[in-house]
Amino acid sequence: MRYLLLLLSLVTTLSLEAQKKNVFVSNPSFEGEPSDATVPVGWFACAPGSTPDIMPGPWGVYQEASEGNTYIGLITRDDNTFESIGQRLSSPFEANECYAFHVDLSQSNTYAGYSNPIKLRIWAGAERCTKQQLIAETDYINHRDWKTYHFKFTAAKTYNYIVIEAFYTTRQFSYRGNILLDNLSIFKWCARA
Repeated sequence: MRYLLLLLSLVTTLSLEAQKKNVFVSNPSFEGEPSDATVPVGWFACAPGSTPDIMPGPWGVYQEASEGNTYIGLITRDDNTFESIGQRLSSPFEANECYAFHVDLSQSNTYAGYSNPIKLRIWAGAERCTKQQLIAETDYINHRDWKTYHFKFTAAKTYNYIVIEAFYTTRQFSYRGNILLDNLSIFKWCARA
């Protein structure tokens, strides 16, 4: 009995320590009043000319949210510019620690001429809008239904911010495209293998 209580106490302590290392973002579901050229509360624009859109509604995009009422749309342009948003984390990613997270992604074929598939990239950085470590990157997103994408990374350094950016499927040329994001999870601490 004493061994069982000791084991239970150890498991509970380890679980609480792991929960303390979880990292949260504000407004992970990008909730807000649907509007074009608007950054959701809790987020800020990072790239010059970043004018993300809170969906559904603007630019002919009427897909329902995967979670909550709204989601965010980011675009790339044919002048080699793209949109990105960022946020200060609830607590920093700690150097040499592992984190796992997921986000729901989709793409619209009715985004006012910005209808080509693009990819998502997520960066960690020490300062606002800095991109020091690429922590997630997708292939191009060309599906209209929501799909959940899972990621895992180990922080190379201590980082206080993330940047979420729309990006071209190749660096060779720029074009008009879009990506839709919803339901960003917590960054859950994970044991490294």
